[in-house]
Amino acid sequence: MVVAGLGVSGRAAADVLASVGARVVPVDDAADDVVSSADYLAGTGLERADLVVASPGLAPHHPLIAAALARDLPVWSEVELAWRLRAPRADGPAPWLAVTGTNGKTTTVGMLDAILQAAGRTSAAVGNVGTPVVLAATDPTYDVLAVELSSFQLHFTHSMSAQASAVLNIAADHLDWHGDLDAYAADKGRIYQRAQVACIYNVADERTMRLVEEADVVDGAVAVGFTTGTPLVGQVGLVEDVLVDRGFARLRHTHAAELGTLADLAQLAGPDGTVPRHVIADALAAASLALAHGVEPAAVRDGLRSFAPGAHRIETVAVRDGVAWVDDSKATNAHAAAASLGAFEPGSVVWIAGGLAKGARFDDLVLARRDRLAAVVLIGVDREPLRDALARHAPDVPVVEVDAGETGTVMTRAVQEAQRLAARVPGVETGTLAPTVLLAPACASMDQFASYAARGSEFGAAVRALG
Repeated sequence: MVVAGLGVSGRAAADVLASVGARVVPVDDAADDVVSSADYLAGTGLERADLVVASPGLAPHHPLIAAALARDLPVWSEVELAWRLRAPRADGPAPWLAVTGTNGKTTTVGMLDAILQAAGRTSAAVGNVGTPVVLAATDPTYDVLAVELSSFQLHFTHSMSAQASAVLNIAADHLDWHGDLDAYAADKGRIYQRAQVACIYNVADERTMRLVEEADVVDGAVAVGFTTGTPLVGQVGLVEDVLVDRGFARLRHTHAAELGTLADLAQLAGPDGTVPRHVIADALAAASLALAHGVEPAAVRDGLRSFAPGAHRIETVAVRDGVAWVDDSKATNAHAAAASLGAFEPGSVVWIAGGLAKGARFDDLVLARRDRLAAVVLIGVDREPLRDALARHAPDVPVVEVDAGETGTVMTRAVQEAQRLAARVPGVETGTLAPTVLLAPACASMDQFASYAARGSEFGAAVRALG
């Protein structure tokens, strides 16, 4: 069996396969201690292979994957391998509650895990969030798994049957891997296939509802929408400041069951004390998945109260001289950046943006959020798409570009420029407007940083170093 790509999930897959007696051939183009894909293809190994387990980073057009597909050789994701090797238990393998979407996956899975633990379940947040699914799925001590899945992982997943699944949102991302938005959405939609109890969709994103409609699910599985507005029957949502359930509650046709309040999400509020709408949406999606598993509403409240936000996700790192400095380095695409910008007052944001655009354009983002912008600091080696969108749709917004040549000091220089621009935001001197410097890059980080986390950490360090 060939394990193609020796990242975290690839190495875990190789270890688990070896533990069940499989003969594993590791292939990786970056590792010095194993054969490269070119050298492997130059030999006859693929002719003798029974299976290829593909790393999420390897697209279908990668030479090794394409060659395997051309031979009709089975190609599985690590997720597919995990599903087929689930640990047996007296009451059956631990069910999966699966989450995908362009943005919000990690927050939603973390909230879901917190709710499950508040309900007394032995659970774990796994998959794209960190721990490889194959390690958790083969551990019989878990009662249930909260599984974060990317479109890459879902592409070669063929038989998974989650107890409940959610697609949080769909927006253009990773088009260089998938080819176009329809193919990207189709891979996201695979998470609904064979859902056993519920398919959770975003009422505000019609594409997620269409994916549910197209899915072949287990008889009896229901569709439940989440909305940050007042929910209809078959939905969970928000009534004033109360999170309510009309999707699973026994009396849902006449009553809404209370799940919690916005006060239970206070630790996720922005500098002004307001919980962003997209965070509320994530909480409702997590609650829906937990309810599909049979969790009581009180556990939803307790789990949301206990949930600790992850670093680099709308994290206020400092408030200095009336300026809030907010790290949302996790906002690696336009959809996430739009949600982040939308959490702040019009005209109040000095936006630090840029990085690897991954083939994306930003016209829709700038059109939707130009009213929030007081100024922009552009970083990264791929600044043209953002520069172009700002010039066409927000020509009056001051834009400063930080030269990409000195990568080691890029964040320090960006923060210094942002400090200068924040001092000039109208209303600052009179105290009528409190500006925010927001790192929400809308781009990947690997052009100048090791990861989005490293980018966020350097932002925080630069802010703390300000004179």
